[in-house]
Amino acid sequence: MTAPAHPEDDVIRILLDQHARIRELFTEVKSVSGVHRQQAFDELRALLAVHETAEEMILRPVAKETAGPLEADARNREEEAANRVLVMLERLDVDSPDFDRTFLEFEQSVLRHAEHEEREEFPTVRAGRTPAELEDMGLKLRAAEKVAPTHPHPSTAGKPAAQWALGPFASLVDRTRDAIDAAAHRPSRPR
Repeated sequence: MTAPAHPEDDVIRILLDQHARIRELFTEVKSVSGVHRQQAFDELRALLAVHETAEEMILRPVAKETAGPLEADARNREEEAANRVLVMLERLDVDSPDFDRTFLEFEQSVLRHAEHEEREEFPTVRAGRTPAELEDMGLKLRAAEKVAPTHPHPSTAGKPAAQWALGPFASLVDRTRDAIDAAAHRPSRPR
């Protein structure tokens, strides 16, 4: 699904753009090896951390109202399962056969999940919120994008052992949650 002509900070537009980038990164990871593959995988992991955490914290509460709790819960369960596989993947050598096999299954799962969101969840959220509300949600997501991948979490900063114990993906998710919480406590932009 391509992003429709909506404001740049519309949360659905941002999420659709992220889905497109996630698809590109899956292709890139499969087409390169060695250090380039690791870099592409690291970018995919960081994007998924921001994307899935933002959906859980920003989109899902609204989707529970607009699409219903069964739909929102189903998407959350899919994301939880994908996160478990992602944690396994980050412990594997990116050039190993185990990585290849697990990565292909992970890709199929993530792409099915994205299709469900695009068909069943996003349209109801768009219909159930005003353009201003969708933009406010998008601004929170943008705040998380800017902070999450580059700033260490306060509890693990300067503590590599703590960062590795937590795991790269879990650490990114933790930082994303902090960024979303901070953005949620900022006053909304005047309209």
